[in-house]
Amino acid sequence: MWRYLKRLLIGKPLKTLDEGGQSLTKFKALALLSSDALSSVAYGTEQITTVLVTLSAAAIWFSLPIAGIVLILLLAITLSYQQIIHAYPSGGGAYVVATKNWGRPAGLVAGGSLLVDYMLTVAVSVTSGTEAITSAIPALYNHQVGISIVIVLFVMALNLRGMSESANFLTVPVYFFVVMILLMISVGIFNIATGRIVYHATAAVGAPVKGMTVLLFIKAFSSGSSSLTGVEAISNAVPNFKKPKTKNAAGTLAIMATILAFFFGGITFINYWLGIKPMATQTVLSQIGVTVFGHGLLYYLFQTSTAMILAVAANTGFSAFPILAFNLAKDKNLPHAYMDRGDRLGYSNGIITLAAGAIALIVIFHAQTTLLIPLYAVGVFVPFALSQSGMIIHWRREREGFWQGKAFINFVGAFISAAIAIFLFVTRFSNVWPYPIVMALLMWMFHKIHSHYMTVAEQLRVAASVETKPHHYDGATVIVLVSNVTRVTKSAIDYAESIGDYVIAMHVSFDQNPGKERETVTEFKRDFPNVRFVDIHSSYRSVSGPVLRFCDVIAKRAAERNYSTTVLVPQFVPKRPWQNILHNQTSLRLRSVLNSRENIIVSTYNYHLKQ
Repeated sequence: MWRYLKRLLIGKPLKTLDEGGQSLTKFKALALLSSDALSSVAYGTEQITTVLVTLSAAAIWFSLPIAGIVLILLLAITLSYQQIIHAYPSGGGAYVVATKNWGRPAGLVAGGSLLVDYMLTVAVSVTSGTEAITSAIPALYNHQVGISIVIVLFVMALNLRGMSESANFLTVPVYFFVVMILLMISVGIFNIATGRIVYHATAAVGAPVKGMTVLLFIKAFSSGSSSLTGVEAISNAVPNFKKPKTKNAAGTLAIMATILAFFFGGITFINYWLGIKPMATQTVLSQIGVTVFGHGLLYYLFQTSTAMILAVAANTGFSAFPILAFNLAKDKNLPHAYMDRGDRLGYSNGIITLAAGAIALIVIFHAQTTLLIPLYAVGVFVPFALSQSGMIIHWRREREGFWQGKAFINFVGAFISAAIAIFLFVTRFSNVWPYPIVMALLMWMFHKIHSHYMTVAEQLRVAASVETKPHHYDGATVIVLVSNVTRVTKSAIDYAESIGDYVIAMHVSFDQNPGKERETVTEFKRDFPNVRFVDIHSSYRSVSGPVLRFCDVIAKRAAERNYSTTVLVPQFVPKRPWQNILHNQTSLRLRSVLNSRENIIVSTYNYHLKQ
């Protein structure tokens, strides 16, 4: 049943040779990898004004110079990541750049930070999409957590079906949103120019605002910089592009940055002109939409497009997280399971892990986007700073072309990114305090995993100077675990006698049904008079403990005679997989405890049922 359900949800498996068909064109990549960055315009301006209105509504005019600085940072980051794409075409983005230039510890900080940030990307995108839905349909306001979780599960299933199919689906909401925002800005600017929308700004540009400080200005700027999250996703996913990969990836990044700059600047200007202030039940973008389009069809199409792109913007995280996890696993910092491809050639374990982490964040923060944004921002600006400062080292080492100019661009991006990250820690510590704790735990986990893989490799490595000789046993002892006398038992005993010199049947009896226990002993001795039968009584209904103690004793005696010891665990296999849940899993528990003994070989005898 599970197999059929899996095929329905995910689709039939793809051959490894089909991987080329999963590569992305610029058109598809823009939809798949830019949705997070483009969707951030839905809340970027709102984050700026939310900080400014804590002083007064008159301070909203400062959103214009703040937006200008954000756009300068966007230019620096875009140029920097285009350089990263060409310099490190294998993908991995900030993790690879920081590792190559700053060393492994800095690389792990960047990689770990991005792992968490991609979970936050999904959580923020989905909760913002949910807020757009509840702005249009207020009756759903108290169901934000449930709606958000459903959206995450939907996007997860979409990605499990494969990258190309995911991109095909995403082209509709992404380009629908692009068209609607373009229409809204165009109509809004036209109405402003023709006087149809009256000037309602809370204060003129340059007007003095009592109480305004540099600290508040920087705080609003750092909040508005959340609009730049997602820019790095394309550099992480360069291997997913069609050839020439680096050229297509760099071109897609340029297109995305241009659209993002126009949208962010346009929305911020219209918001200032209209004097719109944040509301608890309606987003700033929704208020702009109402003013420009009215409450008619265009407004609801506008809100629908916003909700759709915010929901699917989570897909940027689903595209970048698995590749980053793959690179970390390749370097032995994460379990190798993250290197495995699923039926549809995607890194399924990474996709599922990301969905689980995002759902946990949504539940913990009660689907409140405002609570997630500061942690979201610090999680991306730390890797920004590490990657761009790492590129300065790269250019100083390589000295290719006009490397001084390239290094200066990286310096600007690194300086601003580091300043934002530090400022967030200083001014928003109450919101971002989990970051250092999570990073410490991730660094500890990376170290333990890497240490384990290194230790395993050292133990398994065959040294050229050491000649390995197989151990020659003088005989074989086989212990067959017997619960009752059935066809499974008889077949297992027959097999044990074919491979062992000395066969022992072991049974664990309980107090509940002494009559049945005596019957089992009698029946076994009648059918196998030449096989030693050992019955061990357990007063506490435990099977694992008595089995382990008995096998330890036999294995020790066998070793003294230079005999190997094999424990044979018989089990029957139902015809249909789902029927396994109808039977206890004693054999599984027994194998688990016996695997802890290095002097015991554990083997399973499977008896397949026919119906």
